[in-house]
Amino acid sequence: MTLQDTFIQAVADSKTLSARPDNNTLLKLYSLYKQATEGDNTEDVPSNPFDIVGKAKHNAWDALKGLSADDAKTQYTNLVNTLKNS
Repeated sequence: MTLQDTFIQAVADSKTLSARPDNNTLLKLYSLYKQATEGDNTEDVPSNPFDIVGKAKHNAWDALKGLSADDAKTQYTNLVNTLKNS
């Protein structure tokens, strides 16, 4: 299996986890997915001061600047596999 195939399987597996991950883990999954599929974050910070979730997502993704797509895919896959096995 290629890295891309493994990543695609991990994305599918993330939708069928037996338990919902905590918010920090969900943010990590989100940011790794975005980094793997879109690269560095170039979006503006949400301007709505009450958009706490949007800002958290933006900041989590922004923190991964410079991480290669392959590394993000690997980390995402490893995290999903850890969640599947816990």
